[in-house]
Amino acid sequence: MNGSVQLPRKLMLLGAGELGKEFVIAAQRLGNYIIAVDRYAHAPAMQVADAFEVISMLNAEELEAVVSKHQPDLIIPEIEAIRTEKLQEFEQRGITVIPTAAATNYTMNRDRIRELAHTRLGIRTAEYAYASSLDELITASQQVGFPNVVKPVMSSSGKGQSVVKDAASVENAWNYAVANSRGDTRKVIVEEFIDFEIEITLLTIRQWNAPTIFCPPIGHRQERGDYQESWQPAGMDQQKIILAQEIAKKVTDALGGAGIFGVEFFITKDEVIFSELSPRPHDTGMVTLISQNLNEFELHLRAVLGLPIPKIEVFAPAASAVILAESTSTQVSFTGVAEALSQPDVDIRLFGKPTAHPYRRMGVALAKGATVEEARKKAIFAASQVKVIGE
Repeated sequence: MNGSVQLPRKLMLLGAGELGKEFVIAAQRLGNYIIAVDRYAHAPAMQVADAFEVISMLNAEELEAVVSKHQPDLIIPEIEAIRTEKLQEFEQRGITVIPTAAATNYTMNRDRIRELAHTRLGIRTAEYAYASSLDELITASQQVGFPNVVKPVMSSSGKGQSVVKDAASVENAWNYAVANSRGDTRKVIVEEFIDFEIEITLLTIRQWNAPTIFCPPIGHRQERGDYQESWQPAGMDQQKIILAQEIAKKVTDALGGAGIFGVEFFITKDEVIFSELSPRPHDTGMVTLISQNLNEFELHLRAVLGLPIPKIEVFAPAASAVILAESTSTQVSFTGVAEALSQPDVDIRLFGKPTAHPYRRMGVALAKGATVEEARKKAIFAASQVKVIGE
């Protein structure tokens, strides 16, 4: 990405969920042409893209067919379940893969990124071990100790994650992790349970021809391995922020390329511990839709296109809270939106997912406040008002 940037560009988005939808909207505002690809029709990003394709992204032949058909300038993965070897082929043909094909291959699996951080870069992570069968998980759990956390090496948004308190719970954790694994692997990771004060996402923007920059840290709370609310700023001391930035830069420099990375950390009383990394906008970063002058999707777009990012500014303390489905439905509608929007400085995003099932994220409430505590209360209240109605 050198010299003057010429627009529009043709972008192919692999994965068309709610994060992809907001990215498409940002890209459309600068006149780009976007093809949204996912495994099911009417996915959120497809609803706002110029074109869409429904394929299995784990099928190399189907991936080849859509890339040959559309000839995109850039391929931008939004999910993990992709045949990453094909991305390396596309890159060799001159198509830019974000952040790079090699980086995408690294980060699609928790084991690879963990090995990169811990073994190659010497970064503090939770103690961990791997297992590819229930028997191996029983042994690995005893090795790491209880309580521990079990999750698939390939998943998205924390799916398949559970806290294991004792040996009797290991089998349930194995079954849950395998059932929620993305792709065709049955490998899981078991890691030390960290007694953290706060869990944060540090949105890290790597640019083609400019320094790496950061958004103020985002705090978040999870249940069932999936984020429930996030807030910005996270409320941590400057020394720990600087250390987190140094670690994030070290890992993202090793990966290369350009774009936004969601780098997750456990912050304890004494330590900043690297947890995970996603080479794309992060679900907890949806708070930036209301908190910042440039949201995470606009930042990702500018970075991948080689456009300047002169300033990142947080307007006010802000928060997000998820809107979840409670039941399974193929006909989705909502009530309570008016009630949710009755508070000042509150906004709602409904993702447009065509089907619902228990705990599926269907939307998000966003709020600003005089303090983070006020913003969180407003966001949680607004989310509680919106009900997912099924038939």
